[in-house]
Amino acid sequence: MSRHVAASRAHWAAAFLSFVVLVGIAACRGDGAPGGDRLVAPPGDASSSAIPLDSVFARAAREYNVPGDLLKAISFTETRFQMVDGREEFDGMAPAKGLMALRGENLRRGAALAGVTVVAASVEPAANVRAAAALLADWARTMTFSRADVGAWAPLVARYSGIASPEGQANYVHRDVYAALTTGIADVQTGLSVPAHPTRALFAAPTAPSRSADYAPAVWRPSPNYGSRPAGTDVSMLVIHDCEGSYTSCWSWLVDPAAQASAHYVVNEAGSEISQLVLEANRGWHVAAAYNCTLNSNVDCALNGVSVNHFSVGIEHGGFASQTTWPVAQIDASAKLACDITNGQGIARDRYHIIAHGQLQPANRTDPGPNWPWTDYLNRIANYCTTAVIIDSNNGNNDAAKGYIELSANWTSSSATAGYYGTGYYYATTAAASDPATFWFYLAAPATRTIDAWWTTGSNRSTTAPFLIVDAAGTRLATVSVNQTVNGGKWNTLGSYTFPAGWNKVQLSRWTTLGATVIADAVRVR
Repeated sequence: MSRHVAASRAHWAAAFLSFVVLVGIAACRGDGAPGGDRLVAPPGDASSSAIPLDSVFARAAREYNVPGDLLKAISFTETRFQMVDGREEFDGMAPAKGLMALRGENLRRGAALAGVTVVAASVEPAANVRAAAALLADWARTMTFSRADVGAWAPLVARYSGIASPEGQANYVHRDVYAALTTGIADVQTGLSVPAHPTRALFAAPTAPSRSADYAPAVWRPSPNYGSRPAGTDVSMLVIHDCEGSYTSCWSWLVDPAAQASAHYVVNEAGSEISQLVLEANRGWHVAAAYNCTLNSNVDCALNGVSVNHFSVGIEHGGFASQTTWPVAQIDASAKLACDITNGQGIARDRYHIIAHGQLQPANRTDPGPNWPWTDYLNRIANYCTTAVIIDSNNGNNDAAKGYIELSANWTSSSATAGYYGTGYYYATTAAASDPATFWFYLAAPATRTIDAWWTTGSNRSTTAPFLIVDAAGTRLATVSVNQTVNGGKWNTLGSYTFPAGWNKVQLSRWTTLGATVIADAVRVR
């Protein structure tokens, strides 16, 4: 037999085995067995043709004398009980595999201790859990403690995390694994559960982080891995990532100088915590690719060849591109964050500007994977942003039932100056005539609203650009004069006013000091 034929047969044999395993898993799902989905037994295990997932953990716990609920809590923290096939998201971090997210040397060592191949420990649930249990048991041999005391395993749980920093380890132990043990687990997808049994983890507690400067609900965990955006950069995209790992391991790695990577935010699996690592004003290191508009339906081709990091904000999510479902609470928390970012940065809320990492860097990234719920995600963002109505200078970006812009032919459309909201702005020279750009907005009932305006700056801009606040009855509530040579590329508050029901308006007049230009870009009503 030739070497080529032998290699081919080996390849197809491996492929067939993988196919049998996957078909067996699929065929046995949803059979009503206790403990959730049923899984095929590892090859050579004649004790049962299929093993309930609950039994997978129970068998490994008995075989290696490791608490079964602890194994479940680690699996829940790492993968939400999903059989993941991890990919590389960060250079230097090996891909995670299986229910227990074993990776790198832990995967190799655990497989050897359990007497299974690395491939089996990567793709077979029972082998994967046994490898993790064998690894923990091997580490436990160096310690003296009661193995029945779940809290005494805390130092080994910290070691299992693979996190280098003491603060990250403390968070993983106390706020992830042992928090799951304390509150209990009831997983709808698999039917797996862990009863609540409060346990004191014998490990140093984490410190309380400070709050984010950009997004109030987030905590601030600064990363040194960032740079400055080029002067005049218009932040125009929001990039969605997954960590290919758990939330705590993700932010812990991204705040490490050795990572040479970062994101602006990381959202945890439960949607209960968001870490900000880099200020939105700064350039995160989250996409290792220059922009290519052919990967994005030929949108924004003027950015071709520009580093995506220059003009984007990145959100990482605890989880894996291979997972079949995403926690609703995590998607919801991310949508709230995305609403805030797109409002603050003037990013269009569509699939061309809220975009997957894998779409922008397809050569070696796939995140957030095929099962990221894009329609639901964008709908949630839109719903959270409905409390603020934005009237853009481009009516194609407006919901005409809520607001629109109206202006004469004396106003000229442009996108020449960076920092505009949406797709561009209008400008006109000042004149002894009002000839305003009118931003109309509709209120179904009387309400007090705060009005913000957005413009681009330039040396030729008016220092006394007059914004007129007019209610539905035609009463001018205020005239606000602003200096458009400064404060461009962001929202600027014009004041709060009480409006009646109906069509109210904000008008930017041309009637001010001659010899300058006024900019009509966008108005926000909140």
